[in-house]
Amino acid sequence: MNGVEIGASRFTDLWRRCVASPPSPDGATVYADLCRLYAAPYRHFHNLSHIQDCMRLVDEVAPLLVDRDAVEFGLWFHDAIYDTGATTNEWRSAELFLTVSAGASFVFRHRVCGHILATRHTGTARGNDRRFIVDIDLSGFGAPWEEFMRNGGLLREESSGKSDAKYHAGQVAFLSRLQQRPHFFSTDYFRDRYEATARENLRRVLADLRAKGYGTTAPATL
Repeated sequence: MNGVEIGASRFTDLWRRCVASPPSPDGATVYADLCRLYAAPYRHFHNLSHIQDCMRLVDEVAPLLVDRDAVEFGLWFHDAIYDTGATTNEWRSAELFLTVSAGASFVFRHRVCGHILATRHTGTARGNDRRFIVDIDLSGFGAPWEEFMRNGGLLREESSGKSDAKYHAGQVAFLSRLQQRPHFFSTDYFRDRYEATARENLRRVLADLRAKGYGTTAPATL
C-alpha cells in the first residue's frame, strides 16, 4: 500500500469518526479535494509528504494528546490553502475546514480551527494540544543539517518568483523571531529530542544569511 492510499484510509476513517455526512460531504470527497490542493505544482515542501510526516509524529506523541482527532484534523488542514507570501493562509485554511465540516459539533470545529491558526507561529501556543501542533509543524528545524538545508531549498523553490534579497530578508525576520523564543519547542517531548539541534541549525543559517548582508526588512511566512 503506498503513502497516498495510507493517507486516504486514515483520513476517511477520521472523517467518519468525527463528521456526519450529510450534512458534510463524505470523507473521500474531502480527501480528494485536499490532495488536489496539496499537489499544486508550486508546492515543493508544503505538500502531502509534509502532512504525512506530521501524521507520523502524531502517532509518536499520541499518548500525550488530549484530543488526537482534533490534532489530526488541524494538521490535515493547516496548509490546505498556501499562497506564497500571503499572510492569510491559515485563516483561509480554517475557513475551508468550517465550510466542509458542518456535520461535526460546534465545539470540535472550534477546537480544530484554533489548532490550524496556531500554525501561524505568531505567539505562544496555549493548551497542550496546540503546543504539540506547533512543535509538529516546526519539527523539521530539528532535523540533521543536511535535511534541514534540503527542506530550505524546497521552501525557496516555492517562492521562486521573489528575488533573493526579498526572500532572504523575510527569512531572517521569521527565523530571528523563532530564535528569540525562550524555548524553540513548546513541549518537553520535542525539547528533549530536537531543541539543541534546532538551535544550532538556526544559528548556522542565520549567521550565513547575515554574512551575505540579508536583513529583516520584509515579513516572512512558513
